[in-house]
Amino acid sequence: MAIAFTGLAAACGGDDDGSSSGRPRVMATTAVIGALTQEVAGDLVAVKVLAPAGVDPHDYELTANDQKEIDRAILILRHGLGFDEYLDSAVSSSSNGGKVFTVTEGIDLLDAGDHSDGGDGDNGQPDPHVWHDPVRLKVMVENIAEALAASDATNAEAYRANAAAYSAVLDDTDAEIRQLIDTIPAANRKIVTVHDSFSYFIDRYGLEFIGSVIPATTTAAEPSARDLAALQDTIKAEGVKAIFGENSADPRIARQLAADAGVPFVDDLFGDSLGDPGTAEATVHGMLLANARTIAEALR
Repeated sequence: MAIAFTGLAAACGGDDDGSSSGRPRVMATTAVIGALTQEVAGDLVAVKVLAPAGVDPHDYELTANDQKEIDRAILILRHGLGFDEYLDSAVSSSSNGGKVFTVTEGIDLLDAGDHSDGGDGDNGQPDPHVWHDPVRLKVMVENIAEALAASDATNAEAYRANAAAYSAVLDDTDAEIRQLIDTIPAANRKIVTVHDSFSYFIDRYGLEFIGSVIPATTTAAEPSARDLAALQDTIKAEGVKAIFGENSADPRIARQLAADAGVPFVDDLFGDSLGDPGTAEATVHGMLLANARTIAEALR
C-alpha cells in the first residue's frame, strides 16, 4: 500500500484550471472512483474523471484532451483488474511523472462468472465490479485515503477521518440494502442482467444469478443467437420475474429478449457508472440503494 509521494500540493500551486487555489489535481479513471475521492477529499483536491457518469468504461477511448489532463495530473487513481487498461499507454507516454495508484488493492475478489449459484468462473479472471458490495467498497475508500495522505501529508488526518465517516455511511447502506432484499420472496430472488456485472451484489445479498444477455463481464462482448435462445428458455423455466438493464449499456438486445420471454424489462440499474450530477445516484451509496430498491420492487 505504501507509496512515497512528495510535494503534491506545492507542485499544483498556481494551477490554472479550477485549482488555482493550490488544490492538488487528482485524476480518477471512473465515475465511481471520482465520487469516492470526493467523499474522502472534499474540496481539498480538484478531481478529474476520465469516464464520467453515464459513460460505459468498458469501451472508453481516451481523447487528446484526456492525455493533456493525464500529463498535468500529479496523482492518478485507477481501478485496475483489467477495467481501465486504456490508461497504460497514456501513462507510459506521459512526461509529468504522476503517480498511479490502484484502488482495488487488497480486495477479496471473485472470479468472473463466479456466483452464489456455484459458477466455475471465466478462466480465473477477476471480476472487476467490486463496488457493488459496500464491504469491499470500504477497502477502496481506505486505499484512496492512504494514497491521498501519502501525497499530501498536511491533510492526511482529514483524508483518513473523511474515509472513516464514509465507511460508516457504507455500513448503513449495507444494512438498508439487506432490509430491502429481505422483502423479496425467496423463490423470486433470481437475477438476469444485460452483462455479468452484479456478482458482488449477488454474493453479498444471497441472490441467484440466472444469466446475462451478454455472457461476459464486459459489454464489449456479443451474445450469439444460441446464447440468447438458451437464456430465454432458462428464464421461462426458472420463473424469472424481470430482466434488468443498465444505464450505460445498450438495452436493445435485452429489451427484445424480455419481450420474447414475456417478462418486464427494467432499464433502471446502474452497472458500470453512476447517476447524473446532482442526483442521489451520483453518489456511490445512493447508486447502491437505488439499485436495491429497483431490484426489490421488480422481484417482489
